[in-house]
Amino acid sequence: MRSAKIDRVLSQEEIDNVFRNLRDPDDPNDAAKKAQPYDFRRPDRIAKDQLRAIHILHENFARTLASSLSAYLRAYVMVNLVSVEQLSFMEFSQCLPSPTIISSLGMRPFDGNAVLELNPSLAFPILEILLGGTGKANTNRIEREITEIEQSVLDGVYRIILHDMKQAWQAVIALQFSLESIETEPQMLQILAPNEAVVAVSMEVRIGENIGMMNIGIPSIIIKMLRQKFDQQWSVRKSESTLEEQERILRLISAAHAFLDTRLIGPTITTDDLLRLEEGDLLTLDYPIDRPVELHINGVKKFTGYIVDTGFKRSIQIEQDPTIAE
Repeated sequence: MRSAKIDRVLSQEEIDNVFRNLRDPDDPNDAAKKAQPYDFRRPDRIAKDQLRAIHILHENFARTLASSLSAYLRAYVMVNLVSVEQLSFMEFSQCLPSPTIISSLGMRPFDGNAVLELNPSLAFPILEILLGGTGKANTNRIEREITEIEQSVLDGVYRIILHDMKQAWQAVIALQFSLESIETEPQMLQILAPNEAVVAVSMEVRIGENIGMMNIGIPSIIIKMLRQKFDQQWSVRKSESTLEEQERILRLISAAHAFLDTRLIGPTITTDDLLRLEEGDLLTLDYPIDRPVELHINGVKKFTGYIVDTGFKRSIQIEQDPTIAE
């Protein structure tokens, strides 16, 4: 008797089940379990410790910039660091508003360029303050391109930002930031390849009632080149300063000058009475001779003592160091 021939084709699912059963699911050497997804569009990843160092560096930059802009604009300015992350240049550009004010910054001695972006919600209130306005929040938000005259008015603000950036980076390396070009559309500033990685630093700037963002993009390749500089700067020193180091610092500051003044804290007088003073009028200080006076060094109270005579001059004899007594 001839056996019947079975003609059957396995489905793809059955074939996958066969190979799946042949593989030991608990095999620690399984290469499939060790594989990790990798996005080839985001190369040149930098270490997390470098990102933390850049975060600290730009926190210092934010504090300095807030003081500088407050003095320049004569308005209360707050600058807060929002985030430090690594993105592709395409992702960085797509996150920026349009139109905006985006600038290319030279970074000497390196050949690369950084990117500085000021939101219109930040730039136009600054322009209003510089032109004599109050800079109060405007419900009619301005969404237009900046003119060449307005760019010239903002030159002083750019000088302050670049100067404070230079001072902040001085702790790592001496970088010379320079303004090379300004565009109003993020897509127009093609200084990096779309897939090239940048370190994006976002800051929130508050001027009175106005809030705007300032974004900085630094090529990751430059950050990676400075890895050794960051390690040297931000490494924690476990040992205390030696006696030789303390003596060296004392030698360096020994030639410095300090301003000394002694103050008699007595009665007060109104400005009106002060303006009516004439020759021969007598002012009673009501300051007992046995009451100690304060000796200030560079405006800071340091010693107390008593007024004494030394020949034809008045002097102060130090009796107590208040900083030690406390």
